Amino acid sequence: MTGARDEILARVRRAVAGAPRVPAWRERVPGRPADADLLERFVGRVRDYRALVTRCAGPGDVPAALAAALAGTSAVLVPAGFPWPVPGAVADVGQSPGELDLLDAVVTTASVAVAETGTIVLTHGPGEGRRALTLVPDRHVCVVRADQVVADVPDAVDRLDPLRPQTWISGPSATSDIELNRVEGVHGPRTLHVVLVTGLPAARE
Repeated sequence: MTGARDEILARVRRAVAGAPRVPAWRERVPGRPADADLLERFVGRVRDYRALVTRCAGPGDVPAALAAALAGTSAVLVPAGFPWPVPGAVADVGQSPGELDLLDAVVTTASVAVAETGTIVLTHGPGEGRRALTLVPDRHVCVVRADQVVADVPDAVDRLDPLRPQTWISGPSATSDIELNRVEGVHGPRTLHVVLVTGLPAARE
């Protein structure tokens, strides 16, 4: 079997010898605002997962939307680089999972969002924080810009750097028992709240 595999690989190498190298991913081009139909599809899919959606006309409306989404919470963690103020927020100082579990919520940004599946993707850069932050607290509030919404998974993959860590989130954490009864919040946030900012200008990244 090993000999046959080596022969196949050798043939592939000979066939592609001299072909130009193509990068595994393309550098992201300046963002373009998503059209209304795409945003409606994204919002609908997010709500299908029993997640919440708040729309903001522009960045100036985000603080008020965050305050409403975080109503009733007292301990909210905000990762470094989050671009909007959250009064009374707790900074990420490397809290353990047990310490994170004592917090009410976490607020982050995202790298990309998928309209077809209602999925948000974090690559854990500035504003998104480390992976544990969005897996332990009971509520995750995520700010998504309209120009980050793409049509489908291939479009999302095209925007992402495969060398960076990624967390793909579709709705609140959920599981089902043997009778297919849905239970939320067993191994992650019980509530996902997406704040969709539709009035931001195209981003240059």
